[in-house]
Amino acid sequence: MTVKHSLDPVIHAPNRLQICALLTPLEEAEFQVLRQALDVSESVLSKQIAYLIEAGYVTIRQGAVQGRARKWASLTPAGRKAFSTHVAALKELVALSEQTP
Repeated sequence: MTVKHSLDPVIHAPNRLQICALLTPLEEAEFQVLRQALDVSESVLSKQIAYLIEAGYVTIRQGAVQGRARKWASLTPAGRKAFSTHVAALKELVALSEQTP
């Protein structure tokens, strides 16, 4: 049996998968919110976000809140499509594992 959709190696890494999952229902999320949700350091989050930006899956908006610099991340349309395709592939794999031999 073959899986119809292929897994996306950009998204498949655990932290990047979680970032995409967290961003999917949102318009954008502040870096600190993502960092706390993933329970990672700022440098780890920045590295993972940079990887997603390079793939064209995430964009960053910078601004200030009460004079303090802030960053927000959001999924691009390509990122939303890639995540949806990746989730479909995972669902197919789960369905294969649930089939009786």
